[in-house]
Amino acid sequence: MEGRNETATNKVIEFIIMGVTDLPELQIPLFLVFLFIYSVTVVANLGMVILTKIDSHLQTPMYFFLRHLSLIDLGYSTAIGPKMLVSFVVDKNIISFTGCAIQLFVFVTLIISELFVLSAMAYDRYVAICKPLLYTVIMSDRVCWILVAIPYLYSTCVSLLIAIKIFNSSFCRSNVIRHFYCDNLPLLSMICSNTSDIELIILSLSAFNLFSSLLVVLVSYVFILVAILRMNSAEGRRKAFSTCGSHFTVLVVFYGTLIFMYLQPKSSHSFDTDKMASVFYTLVIPMLNPLIYSLRNTEVKAALKRALRK
Repeated sequence: MEGRNETATNKVIEFIIMGVTDLPELQIPLFLVFLFIYSVTVVANLGMVILTKIDSHLQTPMYFFLRHLSLIDLGYSTAIGPKMLVSFVVDKNIISFTGCAIQLFVFVTLIISELFVLSAMAYDRYVAICKPLLYTVIMSDRVCWILVAIPYLYSTCVSLLIAIKIFNSSFCRSNVIRHFYCDNLPLLSMICSNTSDIELIILSLSAFNLFSSLLVVLVSYVFILVAILRMNSAEGRRKAFSTCGSHFTVLVVFYGTLIFMYLQPKSSHSFDTDKMASVFYTLVIPMLNPLIYSLRNTEVKAALKRALRK
């Protein structure tokens, strides 16, 4: 297999994933590092899902959204992590044409869902701090399910559109993906036909997803900040800041990385730089999110102690 793998109809039937690095001396150390990261991600997110499901003190909208955030983090890290680990221990990490399409579809679906679940969490904090007396009325079970169901449905449609547009194109330049998973930017560079329409769709949808969800976050936090500054009690302000601190930390890291990755022209992308950014938001952030929420949240720590006692 040299450069490309073709059938009689010149159709690519599989891809070779290059991985994070091709330096032999880094293969084993990086395998161990990423195996540890992925293992912590699985345990921490599964633990958060189970804890928020079984503990009676965590049956609130905030932890409902946190449970879905953990499911999403677990989903897209699993879509990428195990296949990436394979690239460290084999000479050629091969993925089928269909497998690559599915990986792209699952990843894009979950990454978009995370954006809007994070914005739903910001809205939840706004209601909790700015309208505490109406909190249970506004954030009813029905509203919470709507706030996660719509992102799931929307992100599925968007990712399906992107996957169909990309994988209906002709891959004639190479079947080697210069990345550690099937992402849209490396795949676009392998298409021999004009990709300007696909690039425009991806850029437009990425901009809409990022800025519409970010707008909800910013507006929510502006109102939250105003409400906190108006509080007379220093203890009340401290508690409010503590409630929002974990969520705000996650927001800054996640949105900052995605803006860096996707809102630049294709010509200005460096695949090595993109790989490092991708490692951060596909593997490191899913590991950090449950740790941030558990270490900075007294309710979660108390629930964990109760679970361990049982």
